[in-house]
Amino acid sequence: MRAPSSRLGLSIAIALAIMAAIFVADTSTDYAVAAAGFYTVVILAVAHRLSARQLVLLAGACIGLTILSFALTGFGSYRVGLINSAIGIVTIVVTTYLALKMEAARAAAQEAQARLLRVARASTLGELTASIAHEVNQPLAAIVTSGNACQRWLAQAPPNVDKAQQAVARMLDDALRASEVIVRIRGMTRGQSLQPQAFAINPAIEEVLSLSRAELERHEVAVVLDLEDDLPPVFADRVQIQQVLGNLVLNAMEAMSDVPVGARKLHLATSRGDAGRVRVDVADTGHGLPSAMVERLFEAFWTTKAEGLGLGLSISRSIVEANGGRIQAGNRAEGGARFQFELPAAPDTTA
Repeated sequence: MRAPSSRLGLSIAIALAIMAAIFVADTSTDYAVAAAGFYTVVILAVAHRLSARQLVLLAGACIGLTILSFALTGFGSYRVGLINSAIGIVTIVVTTYLALKMEAARAAAQEAQARLLRVARASTLGELTASIAHEVNQPLAAIVTSGNACQRWLAQAPPNVDKAQQAVARMLDDALRASEVIVRIRGMTRGQSLQPQAFAINPAIEEVLSLSRAELERHEVAVVLDLEDDLPPVFADRVQIQQVLGNLVLNAMEAMSDVPVGARKLHLATSRGDAGRVRVDVADTGHGLPSAMVERLFEAFWTTKAEGLGLGLSISRSIVEANGGRIQAGNRAEGGARFQFELPAAPDTTA
């Protein structure tokens, strides 16, 4: 990539001024002083700003000035001056050749980098498709569950209209959640920034649980809440944080699928974290995480599920970190896995 015309013109002007100074020094000094060698400094300094043709013309000008300076110098050993001038010309030629090779290598590296970026974009497109499938599948599964429940309520004699209406309301909420996920993914592909806002974390958690109620009932999971009062509002993208919460709740339910029904408990807690942050804990009563698994848990496309994509936790970590937080995983002393993440509090609310 060449410099803009204004910067290029300034670089050429500076180079010409330095060349003029070198020419004056070379002409006004004895033949024994090889000032022409300093032309190589000018060539190297502007090589990355000039095209190959411009660089060759500059080298030709330097050689011309060296010859002219030799012709105008009137004192000292003529033979020494001839040798020094020849060495200076050879040095200019060699330096120009090396500079051209260096710039050609730089251009080749940039082209290789561009090709690599194109390959990375294609790979990212595949990851993005898998991401969309993974994230949208959660609300779609909830819609199917609520739809089946709605059919059962309506099939009763007499129909339980209230329960059916509640199921329909959950379906609409889940459909809206799926739409919001797609909007967020489209925004990321277009380079749109996050949409952080100050919001209370406890109501956001309760909303996620409300949307997940059908799945929690289907898996016969009891929810235990320990939400601290008087927490400062967090400053993050609410939809994305609820996306993380929904993913952690779903993972917890799946982790307890082979646990006896009475022992399936989902623990959600909020508290004050370090440095004025707000901490959220999502824990289950499953079999916990193997120590070797914890290290790779947040890697993309790494999963222990037979039909899993290995994207949920990787996406969750990216979301939390993009919102200025951090997430970690571990095991509870009483058994089961715990996922904990912290988010920054909204400005002027950390006291």
